[in-house]
Amino acid sequence: MISAAFRRQFRATAALEIADGLRSRWLVFATVVDLLLVGIFVFAGMHESQVFGFTGMNRVMFSCSHALVVILPLLALAATGQVIGQARSTGTLEFLFSNPLTRPTYFLAVTAVRLLLLIGPLVVVFGSCALVSRFYFQEALDIAFMARTLAVCSAELIAFTGIGMLISATVRHPARTLISILLVWAASIALLDLALIGLLLQWRLDPQSVFLLAALNPVQDARLALLAGGDPELATLGPVGFFLANRLGNASLLAIGLLWPIVVGTLCWWAGLRSFRRHDLL
Repeated sequence: MISAAFRRQFRATAALEIADGLRSRWLVFATVVDLLLVGIFVFAGMHESQVFGFTGMNRVMFSCSHALVVILPLLALAATGQVIGQARSTGTLEFLFSNPLTRPTYFLAVTAVRLLLLIGPLVVVFGSCALVSRFYFQEALDIAFMARTLAVCSAELIAFTGIGMLISATVRHPARTLISILLVWAASIALLDLALIGLLLQWRLDPQSVFLLAALNPVQDARLALLAGGDPELATLGPVGFFLANRLGNASLLAIGLLWPIVVGTLCWWAGLRSFRRHDLL
């Protein structure tokens, strides 16, 4: 049973975070990036489809979703990786905890608000794409694939929001925080193809081992879940794709793409909370 004190503290902290998020630059940056990325893919892709004589709004959104799984981790890390450090440097933490506010409540409220403000623009952009496709291009989008893409992207945001909160709670120096954010993002993107190709060339691993290594990366899980939604045979992945399509299937890949990022994000968030509770505020 949630106590009344917890609800009051959570609402007050969430209200402050929402106000801060609405006037801060990271929310504007995240929204603009989502709009530009999807807008460029939609209008450029649909223009080319009309030139070459085929309609492809669903195909355009399929390509756009794979660009989103690369960009969204950076947006989540940028939105959360410095939140506690900035509050500490400006004296906000000292002011907030001079009031009856617990550290877990603050940590949970900050995480929930940041995650909501990351997912919200994505929902708006996807809904706008559906309307533009229906009334401007006269083509209906595949609602099932859109829902799948939104769910996978949301799970990926949960993963990297948790990682960002862990960085924010454990790394105090602003320069080190920024470097940590960039290193985590670069490592997650490098493991998409470059590192796995290097392992294949060096040790000639079997498809099962390649999949196991790839599945540790939430970005790769999201990518596989989206690929399985657009191409159930996974022909573009070669022997690994044949193994995944026959041994696991579409439903299992979707479950992995949703559950593992959430598990990673939850574990990192819990580790960040433990660190935040144990260390000094200043």
